[in-house]
Amino acid sequence: MRTRSAQVAVELTPQKAFDAACRMVVDFLAATVPMGVWAVSRVVGRRQTMLVTADTAYGLRPGAEVAWSTSLCRTMSLGTTPRVVPDTALVPDLAAAVGAQAAHAVRVGAYVGTPIVRPDGSLFGTVVGLNPDPLPAEFLRHESLLDLLSSLLSSVLEADGAAVESARALERAVSDAETDALTGLLNRRGWQRWLAREEERFRRFGDPASVVMVDLDGLKTVNDTEGHDAGDRHLRRTATALLGAVRAGDPLARLGGDEFGLVASVGADDAARLADRLQAVLVDAGVPCSVGVAPFRVDGGFAAAVAAADAAMYENKRARQAFRPEHAGVRDVREPVVELTAD
Repeated sequence: MRTRSAQVAVELTPQKAFDAACRMVVDFLAATVPMGVWAVSRVVGRRQTMLVTADTAYGLRPGAEVAWSTSLCRTMSLGTTPRVVPDTALVPDLAAAVGAQAAHAVRVGAYVGTPIVRPDGSLFGTVVGLNPDPLPAEFLRHESLLDLLSSLLSSVLEADGAAVESARALERAVSDAETDALTGLLNRRGWQRWLAREEERFRRFGDPASVVMVDLDGLKTVNDTEGHDAGDRHLRRTATALLGAVRAGDPLARLGGDEFGLVASVGADDAARLADRLQAVLVDAGVPCSVGVAPFRVDGGFAAAVAAADAAMYENKRARQAFRPEHAGVRDVREPVVELTAD
């Protein structure tokens, strides 16, 4: 008769979606190896984002972020601290990270962390468990099980990622009806379908992304004074400048009239710099504009990011109209990185 751990291992096939596999692992660990919280996290830049959680002690929910610099998982991933620590007070190298959490009234008496890696061996994220109080030394016996589960998640991640890329390639091949004839960018229909199609994928993997909204200045004046052919050239010049400034594969759309949208593969830490650079590139191309930016969050999705970026763009436009600087700054609506805090 199979044990429950063997059953979970069999069910974690590479064909399973990564988010479903994460949920299965977290629920299994919460039921069989109780701790204050079990989670699967994604690590991008300076942030560690929780994708799936089972929490009874800390109030940690999917979408919560902690600073990677103070995360207990950072030293684990570097190999300088153990993966299973029944009593964090007995591991001096964890003292700084544990102290940083204690400063926010969060007690971490026991810690578990195992890496989830990509096919090239780089760190994708972690399976992590925290407990307010220390646990008996015999807790170490769970290390082999935890390593097995994180290894299986790495395999599921590879297979699911490959399937996603194949699907994206097929979708790009049939996107002619979603292309703006004037600029060659996505049209509004293509933009909306891309957001709807990618929403679940970005939530599943916790990939970094930011929405950028761009609104041109003076297109109506160009049309009225120089003719619509000049206006068309103005729009094509905008598209060319934007395409030269963004990463290949990042969706760029003309949403209608003088409005453009972009989903950039950058997180909140880099989004404002990207928006400032895009604004400067367009000004240099003779296309002054207003720009707004907002990060995608797993707990808000693309709808919230688009709305926030659009609001930031209009705020930027109002500021530029009021002060008329040549290179107005972009209002950044990022939320700050927060440390893990108790409820």
